[in-house]
Amino acid sequence: MTKQERAARTRDALLLAAAREFQRHGHDRAKLSAISSEAGVSSGALHFHFENKAALAEALRTEASHALRRAARLARRRRTSALQTLVDVSHALADVLRRSIVVRAGFLLSCEGAHGTDLNLRHEWQVCVQQLLAEAADERMLVPEARQQHLTGALVASTIGYEVLSRTDPEWLSGFTVTGFWEVLLPTLVAPETLTHLRPAGTDAAHQASNAAVRTGFVPAPAGPVAP
Repeated sequence: MTKQERAARTRDALLLAAAREFQRHGHDRAKLSAISSEAGVSSGALHFHFENKAALAEALRTEASHALRRAARLARRRRTSALQTLVDVSHALADVLRRSIVVRAGFLLSCEGAHGTDLNLRHEWQVCVQQLLAEAADERMLVPEARQQHLTGALVASTIGYEVLSRTDPEWLSGFTVTGFWEVLLPTLVAPETLTHLRPAGTDAAHQASNAAVRTGFVPAPAGPVAP
């Protein structure tokens, strides 16, 4: 193993340990000593990679933003309609959040609006929903009485609610749960003849996007001590 590979392995181990510590205790109560101990590295190795706790938190936010943005981008690439794309993106984002504690921790930190960051991934999701609903309206997929502003609020509140609930039970972000959400909601958004062309469970694009985001994003380091 090269020095560069060992350094990358150490950094990944520290991010994984930091994600667990932040989720257990929150940013303010998280301890660097606990993070280095769980990662199996010395305090010096931690500070070699991250100057302080704020730097660790920023790295987690960056990991989360890259993974979630990549999943959303890939899900949109093979779009058939704006509304199906919205379904696909919601599946892809939920799956990435469910499968990666690093992404979950970074997402939560980005939404707290503190610790010197302007990044807010919840707001980015809201903008994404607004854009896709506007495109769906342009495509004349929505029923005439559907109000985009109200729909955006309901969609964002519901999907973010699943993220909050998943902190104690990851199954709130499962494909089964997200599919059930769309099975209930889609009939209120579109005409019956349009509904037959939509897949609440998502298309192959959604599943490929989440898999690609996980593969190319953060991969936890193997268990055991690692060197800087």
